[in-house]
Amino acid sequence: MDRGGSRLPPVKVGERYKVRIEALGKGGDGIARIKGFVIFVPNTKVGDEVEIVINSVKQKFAFGEIIG
Repeated sequence: MDRGGSRLPPVKVGERYKVRIEALGKGGDGIARIKGFVIFVPNTKVGDEVEIVINSVKQKFAFGEIIG
């Protein structure tokens, strides 16, 4: 069993998704999840349903921005 977290993120830079903001992070960014993977989306609030594009992917989370 590998505990090193070598699983690949389920999203890639440039991909687009429709997501629902579930919570707010410490910095105020909205938090959505795609297959359990955390996506931070600035300028959103809990309950927002938005279309985003992924602009940065890290090992345990990603950043997206609202399209349009």
